[in-house]
Amino acid sequence: MEDGTRTAAVVLAAGSGKRMGSSTKKQYMLLFDKPVVYYSLKAFQESFIDEIILVVSAGDVEYCKEEIVKRYGFHKVSHIVEGGRERYHSVAAGLAKATECDYIFIHDGARPVLTHNMLDRLLAGVKKDGACVAGMPVKDTIKLSDENDYIEATPDRRLVWTIQTPQVFEYRLVRGAYEELIRQEREHPGGQMAVTDDAMVVEGFTDHKVKLVEGSYENIKITTPEDIAVAELFLKNAGQYGCIF
Repeated sequence: MEDGTRTAAVVLAAGSGKRMGSSTKKQYMLLFDKPVVYYSLKAFQESFIDEIILVVSAGDVEYCKEEIVKRYGFHKVSHIVEGGRERYHSVAAGLAKATECDYIFIHDGARPVLTHNMLDRLLAGVKKDGACVAGMPVKDTIKLSDENDYIEATPDRRLVWTIQTPQVFEYRLVRGAYEELIRQEREHPGGQMAVTDDAMVVEGFTDHKVKLVEGSYENIKITTPEDIAVAELFLKNAGQYGCIF
């Protein structure tokens, strides 16, 4: 970047996509004529990001190198690495490969509708607060249930957000938090950490607060077959299949 700030992105594409009901992993399913993961890689490729680390499933490294990175000219991809058993293992593998940088963006490759405006907001957020995540206020009333599916509480909707990616942090902050997570896991073999996003790691292993930054209601995660059609509509609305923002 012009101000000397160095940024990197970890793009996670190691999921199995069991809920898609397809033999093709969801990150490689086609949106228009491109694989799902193509769109987030393209957004980072055409942004201020200096380096991309792509994390893929075991055995997919060579395929992604030839059929995605080389085929589409993603020259900012510096490493393609295999992920781990859980999402947080995959993030840790990606963080370990990043060249020393100031800030790092962690993004699910199954979220293809990633805009430059969103990246700009998150960059501004992380520069100000050191840790921020994309998200949006919920539209619906949320209920918390007990173990028998009876309503136990109704949180104030004004305070409830759905959390998305990218999640963005000072590199040393998030790298240290993940190293501590993995260290504790090794000390308790057989246990599994209840971690579902990167903010939880920073919240749990540092005293640094995480800021919520507006993402987009269109920033959906491809999870079920109908999400493909919805994502195609959003990409078309974004302009030239997500290439102009």
